[in-house]
Amino acid sequence: MKLDLPRYTERFGATSLHGVQRVFELDSGFDDGREGRSISETIRRVSNEEISEIERRMAIVIPIKGERLKLLEGVLSGVPHDCLTIIISNSPRQPVDRYKLERDALEQFNRFVGRNALILHQSDPGLSDALREVGYTGLFDQNGVVRSGKAEGMVIGMLLAKMAGKEYVGFIDADNYVPGAVNEYVKIFASGIAMSKSPYTMVRISWIYKPKMSETGLYFSKWGRVSETTNQYLNSLISYYTGFETEVMRTGNSGEHCMSIRLAELLSYSSGYSIEPYEVVNILEEFGGIIPTVHQDVMDKGVEVMQVETRNPHFHEDKGDDHLREMTVASLGCIYHSKICPPKLREKILEDLRNKGMLAQGEEPQEMPKITPFNVVDMRHLARVLTKATSFAHTE
Repeated sequence: MKLDLPRYTERFGATSLHGVQRVFELDSGFDDGREGRSISETIRRVSNEEISEIERRMAIVIPIKGERLKLLEGVLSGVPHDCLTIIISNSPRQPVDRYKLERDALEQFNRFVGRNALILHQSDPGLSDALREVGYTGLFDQNGVVRSGKAEGMVIGMLLAKMAGKEYVGFIDADNYVPGAVNEYVKIFASGIAMSKSPYTMVRISWIYKPKMSETGLYFSKWGRVSETTNQYLNSLISYYTGFETEVMRTGNSGEHCMSIRLAELLSYSSGYSIEPYEVVNILEEFGGIIPTVHQDVMDKGVEVMQVETRNPHFHEDKGDDHLREMTVASLGCIYHSKICPPKLREKILEDLRNKGMLAQGEEPQEMPKITPFNVVDMRHLARVLTKATSFAHTE
């Protein structure tokens, strides 16, 4: 893969937020000595060998909640073979057991391709028992079981990735219509990691287009309705502290992203659909130099947040206006309730949400529960007690 080097970087404490990078070539070939890793002062070539080596150390987590099985099968076919695939399901189990159908589809797929894969349902009582036994209860609701939310599923996926000894974990939504786009996402993840100079790395996907149906056919829009709003307020938060207006953040709601486990295990996570923007907010909170941190090694080595624009457009399921409203309120709410959000920005968020009819007068966005870092979990103990989860399966 050939990508341009970051043209612009916003430095926020120990965090480097890189501007969007472009992919020039999806496959730049093998490293046979024809040319160096950097082919110019502005273009970086990441060889197939580098990408493959990183893929072997990467897990891809696919959160799913009732998406069509055909879409799941397409996403599975797009994930490179050497990655560990982890499916975390929150699909209904009655009246039709959707999880059983997903598990059957995965087992049938792996019968032909022989891939290493894990699957688990996040409402499995055995999973809650296992997490309780290792003392990691930040995922629980008031009934003492794992909450029903996307963030909770993603954190469970990260726990399984670390338990399996992987160094990197990537996330891909299950509602993607284009398997080739999925494959590109993972190649971008690996390329971003190869380019990073820090062990604390995050790579976020910026879609070149998000096509929508119109009266005249497909319209290739540049930004999603939620993403545009979230990016605006993330950039306002950064600008408040730097004193210079910026547009550096373009991936506030990117479900497709990856992290090094060394970074992932130190972050707190916001429940539900606020998880993606809060990852950025929490990095700024923890490593932005505004609030003291206990992670001096991270402050010394720095955190890199990379954003890479795809070549493939992003075709995904349209889940309706209610879903967009829920995402918008959750995304802006995690900024609103941040420890580093200034009062003027809070007022602006409230005004915007009320003007759009998403909040009533006098109402505030709900503060979502926070999930504590998982670096405290004993992974060997978790692996032993996870056998309590009857839905847990390992196929290869």
